[in-house]
Amino acid sequence: MKDLKAEIFLKVEEYFNSKEIVSNDKIGVAYPCFDHKEVNQALDSLLDLWISQGPKVKLFEKSFSEYIGTKYGVACNSGSSANLLALSALIKCGKLKPGSEVIVPAATFTTVISPILQNGLVPVFVDVEMDTYNICPKSIEEAITPKTGLIMIVHTLGCSAKIDKIMELSKTFDIPVLEDCCEAHGSTMNNKKAGSFGLISTWSFFVAHNMTTGEGGMILTDDEELDEMLRSIREFGRLTKYEKDKPRFYYTDEELKDYDERYVFTNIGYNLRMTDLAASLGIEQLKKLDGFNNKRVKIAKQYNNLFSKFSKYLILPEIPENTFHSFYGYPIVVNSDKFTRKELVNHLEKDNIETRAFMGGNLSKQPAYRTENCLISGNLENTDNLFNNAFFIGCHPFITKNNIETITNSFETFFATHG
Repeated sequence: MKDLKAEIFLKVEEYFNSKEIVSNDKIGVAYPCFDHKEVNQALDSLLDLWISQGPKVKLFEKSFSEYIGTKYGVACNSGSSANLLALSALIKCGKLKPGSEVIVPAATFTTVISPILQNGLVPVFVDVEMDTYNICPKSIEEAITPKTGLIMIVHTLGCSAKIDKIMELSKTFDIPVLEDCCEAHGSTMNNKKAGSFGLISTWSFFVAHNMTTGEGGMILTDDEELDEMLRSIREFGRLTKYEKDKPRFYYTDEELKDYDERYVFTNIGYNLRMTDLAASLGIEQLKKLDGFNNKRVKIAKQYNNLFSKFSKYLILPEIPENTFHSFYGYPIVVNSDKFTRKELVNHLEKDNIETRAFMGGNLSKQPAYRTENCLISGNLENTDNLFNNAFFIGCHPFITKNNIETITNSFETFFATHG
């Protein structure tokens, strides 16, 4: 059987070696960068009949938490589930009071805000900075009230927020920090990885991100109590800390006598587990992540060099000092009254260059949140600028030299008539 499995794996490798990885028809914002190694890991699980959560999830949790530099990793089925679980666990462990205000950037994605509301908390939108497109530390400080229970930051498009200043605020005001790192796999500040600064961090492995499990997420922390709670509410609210030296039918309290501990539920939970199939992809993707990110940075620097001639009309991304920017995407902000973002984006799309709006833009203006219990602190001038003028293009590892030439030519053609 081992020989047969090895033969199957070899055929998969031959298939990938013979196929064209990327179609040249469209230059995508993202592309799943995997080969026979990920497929064979997943096949290994299938052939061994491990389909749901199992040993590969445990291995992926251990590998990813060690890579980021935290004690514990809890895998789940998406980045939005990671935020839902993280906030729920903070409340259940008494580290976040029910009904508290949560300071968040207004320029972000809906999966940051919805879990706050789903947990009965109050989002407080604050402005971002234009050098990083991340939450502004000064705006955080101005938004703090006696009701503030959490600072929730997002490392946008792979650029680390000014985490040193934010952690100073956390210490001064005794407010925990949740890092949403769904776009920041491998990003660093002062040689320390994003996701290892705050009390807890959340991750997404969606197909468009720097590494992927297809769909998937992770929560990281150094806090043992949070780790235990996360595992419970991820899996129906089950009792998770079994007494290993006792038989299975040991659980006893005032209502249960000698009950099977696998069916004892100590919390209100969900079913948000990752499958071994997804974890199989993650195990191999993690091995390639640094290489992927180095390619992304190289492409982004090429864009900066090639597009610098258009700096009169466009704001290009900066790479802050003492950071590693992993460039989930390459952001561009239109800074001209001679044309609109819509005109430039439509031109690029006609040339088969895919674009994306800047996440949800100003989320306080989104229909879903207009009637919810959301607050705004200060003005959102920079957020509105991104909302009205920003977009991003792809800089994933499968972007080719010909792709870059096509993109550059498209910009030059546009500015020949709009410059």
